[in-house]
Amino acid sequence: MLVGYVSDENDVAIADAAVELMGADGVPVVCRSSASGRVDADVAPGRYDVVLARDGYGPKRTTAVVGAEPVRFRLLSDRTYGFVWPKETTSGTTAEIRVSCPLPYRLSLWRYGAAREPVAPLGVGEHEPGATANPLPDGDVAGSGVDWSPGDFPGQRVVAPERSGLYFVHVDDEGGGFHGLPWIVSPSAPTAPVAVLASDLTWTAYNSFGGRSNYLNPAGLPPAPTVSRRQDLAFYATPERGEWEDEYYPPLSLRRPEPDASIPLDEEVDGPTTTRPGPHLAAADWRLLAWLERQGYAHDLYAESRLDRGEVPLDAYRVLVLGCHPEYWTYAMFQRVRDWVHAGGRLLHLGGNGLNCEVELLDGDRLLVHNGDTRKLGPGEGPDWSRFTARREPEAALLGVGYDQRGLLTAAPYEVVSPSHWAFEGTGVGAGDLFGERSLNGRILGGASGHETDKISPHSPPGTTLLARGVNADGGGAHLVHVPAFGRGEVVSAGSIAFVMSLLADDVVSALTRNVLDRFLAER
Repeated sequence: MLVGYVSDENDVAIADAAVELMGADGVPVVCRSSASGRVDADVAPGRYDVVLARDGYGPKRTTAVVGAEPVRFRLLSDRTYGFVWPKETTSGTTAEIRVSCPLPYRLSLWRYGAAREPVAPLGVGEHEPGATANPLPDGDVAGSGVDWSPGDFPGQRVVAPERSGLYFVHVDDEGGGFHGLPWIVSPSAPTAPVAVLASDLTWTAYNSFGGRSNYLNPAGLPPAPTVSRRQDLAFYATPERGEWEDEYYPPLSLRRPEPDASIPLDEEVDGPTTTRPGPHLAAADWRLLAWLERQGYAHDLYAESRLDRGEVPLDAYRVLVLGCHPEYWTYAMFQRVRDWVHAGGRLLHLGGNGLNCEVELLDGDRLLVHNGDTRKLGPGEGPDWSRFTARREPEAALLGVGYDQRGLLTAAPYEVVSPSHWAFEGTGVGAGDLFGERSLNGRILGGASGHETDKISPHSPPGTTLLARGVNADGGGAHLVHVPAFGRGEVVSAGSIAFVMSLLADDVVSALTRNVLDRFLAER
């Protein structure tokens, strides 16, 4: 009888796992998983106590009902994972550090601002040798999340510092391994004229821990785990099928590790990113925050999920800054920012492919993504390829630009279009000059216009001014725009995910952004 399959945290099949099943008769049945992770055993349908073990993975005990759907047994590889829960909080509150590590480890708290700064040691993992690793739950881990609560051990808790910002809990094991756990700390009350949003919802949409994200198996886990990702994953096996061709996508849990958000210790803020996801996730946000601090702009950092709950007091701020990739927003977030700008707020959107898809937060710890069937959106060779526009209203009506797929995974400098605009004052550039040639983007090389790009749309507000355009091939360049009159407020949008990665590297990008912030902060 087919009992089920054994796979790891990425839903890759584990071959030759030892499996022991014990039923009501108390007689153990022993078998091993096949090359595809398949477990077959001569057992009757019913409930069984199961033990699984395989070198390189943490062993575990579990229970399973055999005879209905194949059981998806999951084992965690012998490496460090973890997360702080809640992943975002306010200063003065306490959070839990939830870690699985095969070796004894030490914890410390660091702030990622102008530089990587130590805050405080947090002690060691308070468990017996061999008990520092946690088991992975069976089934769809990406949907269910993991618990890994530390229980009553005080060393596994941390109090949020008074100063808001992007923090990481460092996990250093005795074998020399390292893993960073991101933690967004918001102020208990506004302290500055500028608010910055960290894109925690977008981080969740891209988080594939458990074998599923909004890009990897977005419609749910396949019937069996992958054996060769290069052969089995849908976008390799069936390239003719689009990324999102379903109407419903199961929720993604926030309550799980985010390995793609960890920033390697040897990666410095002034150097290039060193991981594939870095240029559009936490490592990019670090570059933005470092630039703001070094330029002397006092700011408060918030998780964008806090905006959904109405816990970002927008009326207390003159400027709201969005980072490189705020792709996934709830409609409540959109409405709050739209109304705030209309009433006089200033919005500086330093990213690309922003506000492109509506999401919902379920019970505070699950993300429901409303992709829909994107075949209905057309080929994407225009500035309104947007799941948000199709479901709600055009994000270009707020940002001044909408997503155009032609710039995907390209990069290039910008070309100046409106040199007399105040944004270019003191930069020394003229019409047709290029800027944004230098970048810290270690993945997509070429300049500040790239990775994913946006353009002026028929839905852009009247008076939207094109300041510069990317010179990306095949019309894929970003549009850097100014919306001078959105109600009583105004907006500047960079139109490019890669823009933030040039702030610390390119003098014109830095000076232009200073000009915008100085104008937005000025009393008028």
